[in-house]
Amino acid sequence: MKNYEQYKRIVKFIFSVMILSVEMAVFWYIWLQFYNQKMETPYNRSGHWLMVAVYGILLVLFNTLYGGLKVGYLKTWNMIYSQTLALFSANAMIYLQITLLTKCFQSMLPLFAMCIFEFLVICIWSFVSTRIYRFLYPPRKVLLIYGEHPVASLMCKLHTRNDRFVVGEIVHISAGMKVIEDKIGKYQGVVICDLPSHVRNVILKYCYKKSIRTYTTPKISDILVRSSESLHLFDTPLLLSRNNGLPFEQRVAKRVMDLALSFTALILLSPVFLITAVSIKLYDKGPVFYFQERCTKDGKVFRICKFRSMVEDAEKEGQSIPATEADPRITPIGRIIRGTRIDELPQIFNILKGDMSIVGPRPERVEHVELYTKQIPEFVYRMKVRGGLTGYAQVYGKYNTTAYDKLKLDLMYIQNYSLMLDVGIIFKTVKVLFMKESTEGFSEESSAAMENETTL
Repeated sequence: MKNYEQYKRIVKFIFSVMILSVEMAVFWYIWLQFYNQKMETPYNRSGHWLMVAVYGILLVLFNTLYGGLKVGYLKTWNMIYSQTLALFSANAMIYLQITLLTKCFQSMLPLFAMCIFEFLVICIWSFVSTRIYRFLYPPRKVLLIYGEHPVASLMCKLHTRNDRFVVGEIVHISAGMKVIEDKIGKYQGVVICDLPSHVRNVILKYCYKKSIRTYTTPKISDILVRSSESLHLFDTPLLLSRNNGLPFEQRVAKRVMDLALSFTALILLSPVFLITAVSIKLYDKGPVFYFQERCTKDGKVFRICKFRSMVEDAEKEGQSIPATEADPRITPIGRIIRGTRIDELPQIFNILKGDMSIVGPRPERVEHVELYTKQIPEFVYRMKVRGGLTGYAQVYGKYNTTAYDKLKLDLMYIQNYSLMLDVGIIFKTVKVLFMKESTEGFSEESSAAMENETTL
């Protein structure tokens, strides 16, 4: 693996160029044969090059958003899924361009046939490129170093990616640095799992000296420092962390985008609102909407609005009972709208009101905030911005990701905020909507544990 390590980026680039070139070549043929002659003044050679270039840019843009070109990073089926989303998005945009150029709606059949052919090419490319990549770069054999915190959860996660990691051995810091240093030399990487800072720093410096890569689970302080600004006022460097959440200009821009997108979504999705409301009402004659108290910026409590997906009085006496995967309280209509996230759409009203934003940390229930804050005092940090309909933790985590890991993800969003990050999260939300692992409920065991905790 060491012989090819320096060429890893080049290998990935070659794979990306291959699939993009094939897709662009297919579009070239479809454009010439079916659409160019429909224009009042057909393009010549330079015009054809321009159309193909635009299509290529769209493919690169959407593949970047959905991660479709991350060979070796994503699993094969995830890469096919990401590539397919990027393909349909690019084809939808190019069809709009074709419509503008020809000044009327053209038949979509050629583009539909192109989609099918490109999908087959994507499947073949994904399997072949993944196999070649894994042959050139087999899983790294790593040493896992841990401290006082349990590592069972992290071990389970590492085992799900045995295409990238093989944990050869685990060692506790109590073994001593001499033993740890001897073991490090036998492996291709080191996983550092939540160690005390003074011990972690010694290990990081040792691995840096020996050119051994490290994988470190970040602490809250790491995330805060990572987003700091470098100052060179004198010959000792300073790192500035403003710690005020979003600055004024970012808050204004974010609010403008929230209002514009929410009004647009409300108009476009009005048929979905109507059909869902009628379906819920006809099923059991109960209320259409469900309201629940949640916490948002600065701990402000508001009533979040959702389509009701459970039977009435699903939580007796207001007691929090998280939904499990086969929860009998969920109605047949509820299963559909929960699986497709339609039940979340009425939160558009909360966004328009100003209680929420489109993108931000998910607003938690009041009792959960109180519970999590007792266990994790830093949990309140995520309320430096408004809660969101979707967020960084929703895109990169799961529904049942631990509160501590969600906090880290939310802080990474807050500390690295930009409008482009919001746009990227919105597009990636489309990707995770239909991924089972992102919509699965709490297991019955974790649900029961949380119920017991919140009633203490």
